Amino acid sequence: MTIVSTTAAHISETGSDCPGGAPVALTAREPHVPADQLVAEMVPPPRFDSVRFATYIPDPAQPSQAEAVTVLGGFAEGLGGAARTGSSGPRRWFRRVPKQAAPAGPRGVYLDGGYGVGKTHLLASLWHAAPAAPERKAFGTFVELTNLVGALGFQQTVRTLGDHQLLCIDEFELDDPGDTVLVSSLLAKLVENGVALAATSNTLPGKLGEGRFAAADFLREIQGLSAHFRTLRIDGEDYRHRGLPQAPEPYTEEQVTSAARRMSGASLDSFPALLGHLSRVHPSRYGALVEDVRAVCLTGLAPVPDQSTALRLVVLADRLYDREIPVLASGVPFDELFGEDMLKGGYRKKYFRAISRLTALARDGGALAGTDG
Repeated sequence: MTIVSTTAAHISETGSDCPGGAPVALTAREPHVPADQLVAEMVPPPRFDSVRFATYIPDPAQPSQAEAVTVLGGFAEGLGGAARTGSSGPRRWFRRVPKQAAPAGPRGVYLDGGYGVGKTHLLASLWHAAPAAPERKAFGTFVELTNLVGALGFQQTVRTLGDHQLLCIDEFELDDPGDTVLVSSLLAKLVENGVALAATSNTLPGKLGEGRFAAADFLREIQGLSAHFRTLRIDGEDYRHRGLPQAPEPYTEEQVTSAARRMSGASLDSFPALLGHLSRVHPSRYGALVEDVRAVCLTGLAPVPDQSTALRLVVLADRLYDREIPVLASGVPFDELFGEDMLKGGYRKKYFRAISRLTALARDGGALAGTDG
């Protein structure tokens, strides 16, 4: 499989790498991703490029994890009969696809569970196991899908994705009613065309209700699609921190700056300046923002001032984690980035996920400072 990545031609910078390996500033990047490339890049991110069902290690204490592997494997096998005639040959992104009747029975799976239980691993494994050619299956986050609709328009997105065998949506959002209804309408049209669906949850833990609220809320929001989904609850602890030491303590500004200058391809930014820059870049472009960056070095980490900023940081943390980009930082520890009110509020699951992922990346970043944490 070839992953189409954002090239230098699609990233304009007001500054560039200096001879000798001077670090780039993310705040100097203004990424732009053409509409056709948005479609081409709807594949599992680099971290999940090689995952398979066989590489998922279920926790013996959590039977739901092994059950999910079995059910998803069977679901992937069942997609083999969904191939359409006339879909071979060169890809034509914008052709009109004849409407086809949706097969009877569930045509989707919904993975419901806490952060760090391997939902994205399983979703990407399903994408890899689906028998269709890569150009006839799509994988993206909810944010990336809404951006695709914004770039192509609703009807064109239906035509573009309507001949796919499978659409996988990671981190399905329930906190933006407008976007949720938009995507719900899109999914209804795709199901009519026979596209199989798979999604992971991004629900609010305060409303989880023994893990059952996620499915109920999702199925209500997608208005009438409940018959097409089988819900899989995946229980367990965050695998990123099982038996591992705590994250390294923050480094000094001098250590961070020195590491950024030593490592070719590293970025170096002031954390407050980066937060300000994120407000001017659409979250769907955060992946392009860190394209080809080998390590992210940040100085002056401080508690995030407001919820809008915090939610943008969550998306950036997800894109860094997807791409396995280590992080080295000075300032407050990562578990102090989000205030108590945020960690007790409606978006707390997102913040805990961001802390979890940034902590994992901080362990990787320890080697850049000459320590393993």
